[in-house]
Amino acid sequence: MAVRVVTSREARLWSEDFGDPADPALLLVAGGNLTAMSWPVEFVERLVAGGLHVIRYDHWGVGRSTVWDPAERPYGYLQLAADAVAVLDGWDVERAHFVGMSMGTVLCQLVALDHPRRMLSMSMMLGGALDVDFPGNIRRAFAEEPSVDGLPLPQERFLRALAVMNEEVDGPEEELGRRVRRWKLFSGDQVAFDEAEFRRWEQEAIDHSGSLTEPQVHYAVQPPPRERAAELGGVRVPTQVIQATEDPIAPPPHGRHLADLIPGADLVEIEGMGHALPGSVHGPLAEAVLQHVHRRR
Repeated sequence: MAVRVVTSREARLWSEDFGDPADPALLLVAGGNLTAMSWPVEFVERLVAGGLHVIRYDHWGVGRSTVWDPAERPYGYLQLAADAVAVLDGWDVERAHFVGMSMGTVLCQLVALDHPRRMLSMSMMLGGALDVDFPGNIRRAFAEEPSVDGLPLPQERFLRALAVMNEEVDGPEEELGRRVRRWKLFSGDQVAFDEAEFRRWEQEAIDHSGSLTEPQVHYAVQPPPRERAAELGGVRVPTQVIQATEDPIAPPPHGRHLADLIPGADLVEIEGMGHALPGSVHGPLAEAVLQHVHRRR
């Protein structure tokens, strides 16, 4: 395992790798406001055991990467997608398999549109298609307004999780407890949830970033170009969409909608999985990713 700080335009991005650099590369693209630590080492090690050279990194604005106020120095989804490619450059990787989570799902779609030759394949989970207005859908869910695109809005469990995210806490122990409560709501009650496991992972995220305060910077970045979703019909990158059946943010059939936009995309459902990566889903999740990757080696 090694650490590298790579440069993307004005941003310096922290990254680290696992496994043998001679193996096919796989880049993990995290969700919004999440650091590289949001990909648990236990899950990463399953991918490494499957014969992959795995790289995870901190987006601009979080963890140990460059942080600045987006109101003063605007940054958007297109730059965040270009950052993912810059990480490959920093590791001297010409092409890689991509795995995106939540916001990372949209970033993978943008890389597939603008840098398809850098992708061997992509797997996307816990997110939706480029044409879905998720910020607007969250507002509609709070206002109890109907969906405008026919897809389900974020569920009440997600709205409760947002309230937990805004709780005021006093000290490290309360902060850890707040984060675990949030992940419990995201995860749901259909799969095993180990509170000690998430406390350990969140402590690692705090130690990594050096701050108790969770970043909110990606809520303020320039939005993705939703009109470009029409271009997904021309994508030829082998694609897998992983639908978590209990995802409160992008519940079914969001995964089917995304898969239908990309020719030949496969849809895999993981029963009981919510918007989180508890250890109880690492096995089926890693198996889905590895099967997809090894069909394209």
